[in-house]
Amino acid sequence: MNDVLNQVRLVADWLTSPGQWRGDEGIPQRLLEHLTYSGLSLLCAAVIGLALGLLVGHTRRGAFAVASVANLARAVPTFGLVVLVVTLAGLSTAPVLIALTALAVPPVLINTFEGVRGVDPATRDAARGVGMTGWEVLTKVEVPMALPLILLGLRIAAIQVVATATVAAYPGLGGLGRFIVDGLSRNDYELVIGGSAVVVALALVVQILFTALRRLLVSPGLRTPAAKS
Repeated sequence: MNDVLNQVRLVADWLTSPGQWRGDEGIPQRLLEHLTYSGLSLLCAAVIGLALGLLVGHTRRGAFAVASVANLARAVPTFGLVVLVVTLAGLSTAPVLIALTALAVPPVLINTFEGVRGVDPATRDAARGVGMTGWEVLTKVEVPMALPLILLGLRIAAIQVVATATVAAYPGLGGLGRFIVDGLSRNDYELVIGGSAVVVALALVVQILFTALRRLLVSPGLRTPAAKS
């Protein structure tokens, strides 16, 4: 118990130290770098995953291919992919963005596809019966009803990306992972634990933001227990 309290006190001292909040190696700068990698990766993953998920879910074609690609992407180790791309393309932000995007696409793609595919066929037929076009059925019926699962996929992807973006530090780039890598190389466990605490806090903030989005965007009648998992 005393060890835990000592660790908490060390982290609190590290976080409240004025030196940690200024300069190129301070928390604000590292947080900005981390958010940049995470945000760009999540944006790319959202564009790919939402587009493919909506297309396959609406047309009901290519479901096997979608599941196969998503499972393959899940099997790729993020750190190994970063190292491979750095080796082939050189040190830049591209390896990190590619690896994090590959990590984030599967949950977005699968949840979007399953959400749209799971819309009651009778509801689709009724929408077409009143003269809606295929695009109108997708945007006005299927997407709103699939929104709980779509947001769930985006939330899972965002938390995974925020937590895994620490790999950006290994090939010599920045982000919050820099605290962890530098701390391990110096045997400075205060730095390691402090950096990890900031990453965890950021992941919790992401969770809270998506919870708020869900309450704002999803109809109360669609907030089923399954969508909350």
